[in-house]
Amino acid sequence: MSIDETTAARVAKLARIKVEPEALPALAGEFNTILGFIEQLNEVDIEGIDPMTSVTPQVLKRRVDEVREGGQQDKILSNAPDAREGFFAVPKVVE
Repeated sequence: MSIDETTAARVAKLARIKVEPEALPALAGEFNTILGFIEQLNEVDIEGIDPMTSVTPQVLKRRVDEVREGGQQDKILSNAPDAREGFFAVPKVVE
């Protein structure tokens, strides 16, 4: 796949990046270099290899999920500047 200057300009516009017209050939070349590297990665045989989430094998410490010191809704809401119907009341931020 090859990226031309028109496609590079469109990608820059979609990414909200201002690119001067004289810089478009270089940007298209960089895109083509990236795509070439991705095509090289597609040639690697990954059959039988499990996906990784980290390069170091780590197991998270687990603890029992148990409720402790619950039933303190009134005590917790007493610190709230505004509490209504058992919940924290906050100003509307989305119109």
